[in-house]
Amino acid sequence: MRTRPTLTWTPTGEVWPTTESLDEVAGVLAEGNVLVLSGAGLSTESGIPDYRGATGSLRKHTPMTYQAFVESADGRRRYWARSHLGWRTIARAAPNDGHRAVTLLRAAGYVSGVITQNVDGLHQAAGTPEVVELHGSLDRVICLGCRRTSAREELDARLRAANPTFEAAATRINPDGDAEISGAAVADFRLVSCASCTGGVLKPDVVFFGENVPKERVDQCHRLVEGADSVLVLGSSLTVMSGLRFVRRAAEAGKPVLIVNRGATRGDRYATVRVDRALGPALTELTRRLDAA
Repeated sequence: MRTRPTLTWTPTGEVWPTTESLDEVAGVLAEGNVLVLSGAGLSTESGIPDYRGATGSLRKHTPMTYQAFVESADGRRRYWARSHLGWRTIARAAPNDGHRAVTLLRAAGYVSGVITQNVDGLHQAAGTPEVVELHGSLDRVICLGCRRTSAREELDARLRAANPTFEAAATRINPDGDAEISGAAVADFRLVSCASCTGGVLKPDVVFFGENVPKERVDQCHRLVEGADSVLVLGSSLTVMSGLRFVRRAAEAGKPVLIVNRGATRGDRYATVRVDRALGPALTELTRRLDAA
């Protein structure tokens, strides 16, 4: 079963209180056993754009959907040509102060677990262990036929060999590694199939818009929510239900929900406190206040 893609969310008009003070967040963190749920806003300071911020990519492009990818060879060619170029930018990105702060808070025992909606691997690059990648990772590729997974570097080498003269200039890089390039460059791009089952369609091991998060991963996240004393949302608008459901579950269980994000979120009604500040400086301040730095 596939869901209808949720690309945007329109605020209801209700105004929820916000603050720039980190006092309440610091107090809850000090008690420990806090589950972090991070989104694209945490990676913007690493040069990776978000979807829905003030300069979010959804204002300029429509991301690939699962249906368009599996139903159309032209759709797959468009995705892989653009991603072949854009992924290199994602792969070169380095963790920022926000990622490093999460790692420090985890090491100090304040954070008990991390669920990320991001597919860039920057939490792991910063040294955070046991990160649950809710939407998968661009570092991996999966065959839709035999289900074998392989490293993105392996596919990158094969695509380079199949397209030795491929040259394109990206005008913009999007959060999913999709790069804006000319239609002519896309038309000439050659696809490759699975090297194991010879013919299987290859897809990045990420959850596309319109695709469901695997049930076992959802169940794992629910267990993390149930085991935590509170939930800290970092840099997510919570527009899509895949992340919002965990915030709802925590709130229904009476657990504090702390949101640090630039701009309103779909989860503001469930928030114990919402801090409107840039993530890097805010999280760095929290590590200092808690002596986790």
